[in-house]
Amino acid sequence: MKKTIITLSFLGTVFTFAQEKTNNQVKEKQIEGITITKTKKAVEQKADRTIFDFSEQPQLNNGNVLEGIKKLPGLVSTDIAGMMYQGKVLDVYLNGRPLNITSNELNSFLEGMPANSVDRIEVITQPGAEFPATSGGAIMNIITNKNANKYLTATYSGNYSFTNYDKLRSRTTNSINLNARNKIFGWQLNVGQNYRESMLNTNQDVLLTSNTDRFGKGYFAKSGLTFDLGQDRLLVNYDIYHNNNDNYTLSNGDGQERNPIPNTNPQQYTFRDFSFDASDAAHTLTTRQEAVVTYQKRFSDKAQKLDFQFGYTKSDSKFAQDNIFRDVSYADASSPEPRISLGNILDNTSDMRIANFKVDYSQPLNLLDGGKVSLGGLYEHQGFDTESRGITNLDYTRQTTATYLEFQAKLKKFDFILGTRAENYDISGITRYYNQTNTLIEADLIPFNKFKLFPNASVQYNLMNQVYVAANYNKKISLPSISALNPNNVTFQGPNTQVTGNPNLQPTIFDNYELKISAFDYAFIGYSVSSAKNQVAQIIRKDGKNLFNEQVNISDMRIHNFNVGLPVPFMIFSKPLSEIMKFNFNPDKINFMYIYAGYQKHDIDNLNNRGFWIFNLMTQIILPKEIKLTANYSYLTPKAGYFYFTAEKPFNNSFDLTLTKKFMDNRLTVSVFANDIFNGQVMQVRSNPPSGEAVFLRSKYDTRNFGLSVNYKIPTKNKLAKEDANILNQTKKEENGGVMQQGQ
Repeated sequence: MKKTIITLSFLGTVFTFAQEKTNNQVKEKQIEGITITKTKKAVEQKADRTIFDFSEQPQLNNGNVLEGIKKLPGLVSTDIAGMMYQGKVLDVYLNGRPLNITSNELNSFLEGMPANSVDRIEVITQPGAEFPATSGGAIMNIITNKNANKYLTATYSGNYSFTNYDKLRSRTTNSINLNARNKIFGWQLNVGQNYRESMLNTNQDVLLTSNTDRFGKGYFAKSGLTFDLGQDRLLVNYDIYHNNNDNYTLSNGDGQERNPIPNTNPQQYTFRDFSFDASDAAHTLTTRQEAVVTYQKRFSDKAQKLDFQFGYTKSDSKFAQDNIFRDVSYADASSPEPRISLGNILDNTSDMRIANFKVDYSQPLNLLDGGKVSLGGLYEHQGFDTESRGITNLDYTRQTTATYLEFQAKLKKFDFILGTRAENYDISGITRYYNQTNTLIEADLIPFNKFKLFPNASVQYNLMNQVYVAANYNKKISLPSISALNPNNVTFQGPNTQVTGNPNLQPTIFDNYELKISAFDYAFIGYSVSSAKNQVAQIIRKDGKNLFNEQVNISDMRIHNFNVGLPVPFMIFSKPLSEIMKFNFNPDKINFMYIYAGYQKHDIDNLNNRGFWIFNLMTQIILPKEIKLTANYSYLTPKAGYFYFTAEKPFNNSFDLTLTKKFMDNRLTVSVFANDIFNGQVMQVRSNPPSGEAVFLRSKYDTRNFGLSVNYKIPTKNKLAKEDANILNQTKKEENGGVMQQGQ
């Protein structure tokens, strides 16, 4: 294996040298007539981030966004503990702006978003000072925007898939993307809908078994305008996402009922054991709206930039659960109780509002062999209210003021980054709840009013062209998400389960260290460790015959991660070395296998967690008739610790196949796919709560599905529809070209 790695590294060096030599021999007169086509890379490694292209990879964009994300090498996504990439807890952004949601609500949002609306996903593993310190360990930025053109274009995307477990269930998505630009302004409109039927089977110890039929309907519209004002640009964006989910659950299990003892202290109880069968219907309605105005000031020096941005986000959610019937049998009774219908048992709402204004400035700097300075500021105000049956049980306010300064410089083969971000937080609020005597209590949240500095530093040594060694450090803070703070339950609740948030969660402070060697975008090896104080984590515990699902702070923990990625072109097995050295290839157009392996270990005080391995194999084979076959296999070793849970079966264990063919001069792309062919994807864990009894948990979605995906660029009769192929004739560079807001 060691010889193979050395050989591949050597070959990569030779290929790069051969490409440079060939390009340098092209005569100047040949450049005038060529057509330059930019080919996107499937995976692109940069010093601070990894970029995954979705638009050109059918195996990623043929379902919803959550399904595509789970196929990314190095990413772990679970229903109980959120998302991590290469050992780092992810803060999820959409087009450069944080979503501020996690766990169940995040999964529902991403399930309702078609993957073919995503252009690329950037996983920023080393956020610099220009990023908010609240980015935590790492950022996953989902970029949905596309470039506008000088004429009207329209692209239709459609997807149909089905599952067939106990019955046939269907999923469909449809969207259309319109782009146009004239001499004054450009505009873009992307609208779509999705409908999905799915199944969920769960077991929570021997206390609760449930079967859920899930029906989801979603609609979205993303719109944008851009005005060219000389060298400057004004961008206006408005996005709306709407999801309506209905879940119908049949459940049964055992519970324990607590009854006050008459004429005694109200906190003295008797307990009665019971068994139950129940039918419930849950309804979730969420609407998220975002408006952003950006003014980009540009100068004669293209490297000098000044941006002003104002954004406003409003997200509201309604969750209700209705009990259709419940049959109860008490252990100490001779006959079962008559069937009852409890009607509405949960009625919860939430409302989030975020307004922010930020300024970013950068310019070249005469420092060492060249450099750049970046500085800016941010003001943000967030309000979050939750309500249950007419009682506002959380009134949360956060105000953040920040500024940053960062220097970048070169010295021979070294690149340096040094910066710091100063942030001031003012977090306050009140919470209301009923105590054991059914008295309404009002209390202040634990305030968080602090000024903190968050430094970052990076040094990179360029061993040769496209091969570098980088060392990074940054300090970050992660504020508890609004879904973790929410004291209301927004998931299914049985008669023996209690699901609550924790409005008194404290922010998490991260110290992140990383050492990484990267070569030719695809190959890398690295080690990182994140030291976290007050890490937010989910715990599930059992007390008698009652289950509790809660959010807590872990006072101190460390996450160790080792990872390696290596592309293996199949030609090394069929061609002699001398012939391969002459070959000038594009990795996205050849037969190859991409191998990823990662090892993670969570060190938590008073908890003996074993580490786990993540394996991902992605194979690309070009078949006759230019049909592309893509196979993806993901596996995560079991018997390992993941926060306060031990995986008894792998979180990831799926094998996916996709066949893709382009027609009609590449205007039509058709894919057929099969996901989780062997039906191995299941979550089966045992909780390790710091207090209370451990709980066995198992959940199984209908992950094995088959389908068809279509992408069609509608032809236009507009005579201007042929873009100028000669890049030398363009008089103005489209910086960050696009109507939709770029990731910051």
